[in-house]
Amino acid sequence: MTLETHRPFIEDLYRELHANPELSNREHRTAARMAELLRERGFEVHEQVGKATGVVGILRSGEGPTVLLRADMDALPVTEAERVPYRSSVTDELDGQRTGVMHACAHDTHMASLQGALAILAEQRDWSGTIVAVFQPAEEVMQGAAGMQDALRELLPGGIDVALGQHLMPGAAGEVQTAAGPIMAASDHFIVTVRGRGGHGSQPEKTIDPIVLAASMVVRLQTIVSREVAPAERAVLTIGTFHAGVKQNIIPDSARFEINIRTFEPRVRERMIAAIERIVQGECQAAGAPPATIETGDLAPLTVNDADAAATVGAAFDAAFGAAHVPSPQYLGSEDFSYLPAVWDAPYVFWMYGGFDPELVAQARARGTFDVDVPSNHAPDFIPVLQPTLDTATTAMVAAARAFLA
Repeated sequence: MTLETHRPFIEDLYRELHANPELSNREHRTAARMAELLRERGFEVHEQVGKATGVVGILRSGEGPTVLLRADMDALPVTEAERVPYRSSVTDELDGQRTGVMHACAHDTHMASLQGALAILAEQRDWSGTIVAVFQPAEEVMQGAAGMQDALRELLPGGIDVALGQHLMPGAAGEVQTAAGPIMAASDHFIVTVRGRGGHGSQPEKTIDPIVLAASMVVRLQTIVSREVAPAERAVLTIGTFHAGVKQNIIPDSARFEINIRTFEPRVRERMIAAIERIVQGECQAAGAPPATIETGDLAPLTVNDADAAATVGAAFDAAFGAAHVPSPQYLGSEDFSYLPAVWDAPYVFWMYGGFDPELVAQARARGTFDVDVPSNHAPDFIPVLQPTLDTATTAMVAAARAFLA
């Protein structure tokens, strides 16, 4: 059987998954569907692997290396733009609010292409070794891979030889990117609670306004990257939530916001964390407010591809894609994928593939409007073209797996 034979199945599965997304740690329908398909291919299937909805499929075919192939399953609290007939109209409750749900980070392409690759590999069987297919929950909140570690250690006491994963990024469909070394940044999440003294909006002199105080912090925190991180270093600081107050004429007692930072170097990370503490507490002191509370949230490790394994995958992609295989830049996005091979201290390779109309991408780059014209991950219009996106991702997973299987 070939890719052409399985293409209708892969495309139909993608549309099904895209139209039925589920939030992190709630991937019950998705996980059941992944398990069902694995059973159809003859895999030994394990469900509820770890602390949530993880699914693992194992296929043995003689002696040889054990290769772990991973796809993530969760979607995001994003309301999808009306662009395709198979758009998501799903909604769910999150933090007390009703929100749209969308595969705005292409995990639907990850699952569909991995299932396509598994179908091809299960039928051909001209390889020796063991395939471990991992369908992981909760990547978006950086909990899923770590939550599967203990269960995977028990399930595979003999370990694995290599772990492989991929991700769709803004770029031309048909293009594949690989590189050795650091490829995705580490991520840190902090929740800041600022406490003031509430009161009537007409009498601010009797209060310590936590909104004004927190707003000062938000502005000042933006200077960390621009004024405390060297221009040669790469770092990002984003404040993604801000919550305070319930009525326009009441000054509240507190305000709360969340910070996300991305770094490649430990020393830069440490400097940014120290600066966050200094700025937040310094602003509190200046306002006569009590010290703020800074809690640590979700964390993601640096993703560092093994040099030898990356060379093996790169050679396979040269053969499979030719000039469409290009060097990967370092992305300031983050992944929890590396927690999986860390269970056995195994090497891994994580690569990227594009998902948008090549002509659109080329024109946008020529005009200098790429960041405007090509949607970014987590945007409501981050909807890849079906082809050659799915063909590319499926071919990449098959080629990479075959590069290690005997």
